[in-house]
Amino acid sequence: MPHILFGRSKELEIEITEYLDLVNQGALTFKRDLKRYVQKDFELFEESLTDIKKIENNADEHQKDIKYKLYKYMLIPESRADVLNIIEEIDTITDLAKEVIYEISIEKPVIPAGLESDFLELVENSAEAVDMLVKCVRAFFEEISQVNDYVNKVHFYEHQADKNEERLKRKIFSDQCEEIEIAYKLQLRYFIEEIAALSDQAEMVSEDVSVAAVKRRI
Repeated sequence: MPHILFGRSKELEIEITEYLDLVNQGALTFKRDLKRYVQKDFELFEESLTDIKKIENNADEHQKDIKYKLYKYMLIPESRADVLNIIEEIDTITDLAKEVIYEISIEKPVIPAGLESDFLELVENSAEAVDMLVKCVRAFFEEISQVNDYVNKVHFYEHQADKNEERLKRKIFSDQCEEIEIAYKLQLRYFIEEIAALSDQAEMVSEDVSVAAVKRRI
């Protein structure tokens, strides 16, 4: 990471790197656990609930340390607000991933066999959007010229997730699923929207990173 932002604080650089690693782990765990649920591996799904919780707790601790160290070490005060905003917004992604996993564990929605592949594709695209966001943020600190490339990739996966979301909703409320009671259809719609929300949040944060990158170049 360029010292122009952090001066001589290797400590802050390491803290942010470890934080981004946790966000990435959260997205991978989210994808793994939802795949287990969709494929009806319920026992393993329940056993792994503590993984996402542990990642979220560790990410929260890193976020607190980063906030403190930003004010202690950051060389350029006007960039501090941008970095802090990016870190806080990314944190909502890990929180959302944990929330979705835990709510599914509580409500146990039944996913029809005919919708499984679409669900898995939605999960995959949302997780990929987060992965591209993490790479985008790393580029902001390490190789700013690559930021826009990763922003475009976040947009791509968010757009794919949007299409997955619409396709699933149309199927759920079509004759294909006429045997499903309306209450269960609404429950499925809720979880579809929550899963897709990860990619929406990733896109929003990537836009902020893009703006912050432009400001750094000026």
